[in-house]
Amino acid sequence: MNDFELTRTLDEHAAETALRADVHDGLTRSPKSLPPKWFYDARGSELFEEITRLPEYYPTRAEREILLERAREIASVSGARTLVELGSGSSEKTQHLIEALPALDTYVPVDVSESALAGAAKTLLDEHPGLRVHALLADFTRALRLPDSPGPRLVVFLGGTIGNLLPPERAVFLADVRAMLSPGDALLMGTDLVKDPAVLVSAYDDAQGVTAEFNANVLSVVNRELGADFHTADFAHVAVWNREHEWIEMRLRARRPLVVKVRALDLEVPFEEGEEILTEISAKFRQEGVRRELAAAGLELTHWWTDAGGRFALSLSVADGIGTDGWEGTPASSGPAGRDTGDAGDAGTGSASTAA
Repeated sequence: MNDFELTRTLDEHAAETALRADVHDGLTRSPKSLPPKWFYDARGSELFEEITRLPEYYPTRAEREILLERAREIASVSGARTLVELGSGSSEKTQHLIEALPALDTYVPVDVSESALAGAAKTLLDEHPGLRVHALLADFTRALRLPDSPGPRLVVFLGGTIGNLLPPERAVFLADVRAMLSPGDALLMGTDLVKDPAVLVSAYDDAQGVTAEFNANVLSVVNRELGADFHTADFAHVAVWNREHEWIEMRLRARRPLVVKVRALDLEVPFEEGEEILTEISAKFRQEGVRRELAAAGLELTHWWTDAGGRFALSLSVADGIGTDGWEGTPASSGPAGRDTGDAGDAGTGSASTAA
């Protein structure tokens, strides 16, 4: 029996087409922007791995702590026989869940990198004989059709990546996830929590300058793929806390007036001194805000776990509140409608609780 199957929903030119559209749209608008997904060529992926090991960058360690502490509990309440991971990458963190799911039959990693999918599948199949892997080469921000596999299914979206989407994009994404789920299925989602802005800014502007190099790498991608003539030294890395929206913004700020040519698009892009390109937002969340966004998509938050420091959260939600017989507890009472209740210090409390 072949335990690995790959379904392609992206054609071989999809990435090039998307990059051309994103660069043209982003560099001709005001203010200028480039989507964060273009950070991740081979060099960008290496830099991000370095970032996850930096002392300032806590999210990866905090999420791993929750997974190590709560994997068996998550497995118990979900009872999943199929595990679907959106934006799976190397599938490294997901192994904690795979090892904790005794009845797991099928793993469905979803990613835009065929090499990442194949590499992760080989590692997992070597370590877990009998596991079936049905990979999807797909963009998880678009509606997906999942392969046939036994339920219940647990869809996981880790790393706080939900925070890279603007609120309207999050609404569409969560509605698409809801459409994937049948009664008994669940969504496990990672969210970074609101905290001291100094801690947040430091995580995106480290003392060693690794994040600055990672940020500028998007310009190198545009140079290589579209024949642009960006000079990374002409742009400064900027990370700021947007208090109104409660998100970090990463930007590249022009150090001097200049004009960049993008030959593949026959495009000239002028920059004034101090003009910026927005390259990433990373939203930070509060429990009640997560609950509201899930509810708006037809999902009910049932479990909420944080690391010991209350920095990061994993939430478990079910379609329209329909769970399995294993669900425990009931959701905690919500605060008043409107803005999330509690200050930043309240956002991550309750690390020992099993019900939201």
